[in-house]
Amino acid sequence: MLHAWRNLFRRPAIRSGLARDGRGPFRNPQFVSFLAQNNRKRLDTDFQDAVLRGRKFVRQALVLLFAGGLAWVVIESARALTVF
Repeated sequence: MLHAWRNLFRRPAIRSGLARDGRGPFRNPQFVSFLAQNNRKRLDTDFQDAVLRGRKFVRQALVLLFAGGLAWVVIESARALTVF
């Protein structure tokens, strides 16, 4: 029972519902106001999505290249064994 009480009071305030979660869309209002005053461009999320798609494409290409190389080795080994 003592262990349960300790865990209850050790929880962070956010998890217990006693504090606001700072991970919302406006984490720091002063920073948002600074960006608005300085006319900074917003983060281009399309670019980040394009980077992620490119990484996925490269990863898939490498897997296909590796699978093709492995298949080639198996086929050439089978041909070599049929010679003997």
